[in-house]
Amino acid sequence: MQKLYDIGTVFWRDWIVLRRRLAKFILSRMVAPILYLVAFGWGLGRSIQVESGTYLDFLVPGILALNSMNISFNSITPVHAERVYHKSLEEYILAPIWPDAFVIGKTLAAILRGLISSAIILILAALFGAHLTLSPLFLLILILNCAIFAEIGFIAAMKINTFEEMSQVNTYILLPMSFLCGTFFKATALPDAVRVVIECLPLTHTSYLLRGLATGTPTALSSLLVLILYTIGGWLLARRMFHNLTK
Repeated sequence: MQKLYDIGTVFWRDWIVLRRRLAKFILSRMVAPILYLVAFGWGLGRSIQVESGTYLDFLVPGILALNSMNISFNSITPVHAERVYHKSLEEYILAPIWPDAFVIGKTLAAILRGLISSAIILILAALFGAHLTLSPLFLLILILNCAIFAEIGFIAAMKINTFEEMSQVNTYILLPMSFLCGTFFKATALPDAVRVVIECLPLTHTSYLLRGLATGTPTALSSLLVLILYTIGGWLLARRMFHNLTK
């Protein structure tokens, strides 16, 4: 029970910060999805034919995947500033709480932000005329994707020592995945050498599963296993790095 209380304390702190900025957060999260939906869904999408439904229906799951990735990762980046610049991370280290509670609480807060942002996209997509099938499994995939990239963000925050290097994670890792991991087109369209690498990345499996579930096309649940393994591996590595910091 004490461990749950510790996790809730860390999570509640981030929720209070988010709640005070919730209106600005929601408005800022609407800008990029609207641009994607207008440019790709209405503009380019009118000249693209896909096997299942419209290109808008094909596009929205990819937007959900990349948006939840970016939001979850960037929600953790303040931990980097707390560790390197503000030196306020020591407050958590010295606090009489379960050390894992900090990692779990921060990850849960990032997942919440990712889900709120995803809900905004789904509402906008419905207004734009998208027709998607939602299910508990669809929600689970979103949660796993948020958890994976929150953990990646936490690992980067523990490892990287400058703000410039932290921004390079977005440039060299997140940005290529945003466009190549099946978000705007199927990864099968890529050259074989590139596709092999792309299909090892978690965002590819998230895009594939979300699109299949949303449009009612068959999906291989082996992709779900891949996401679960990424989540467990990311958690273990993030936990280990935070424990090393407390020694």
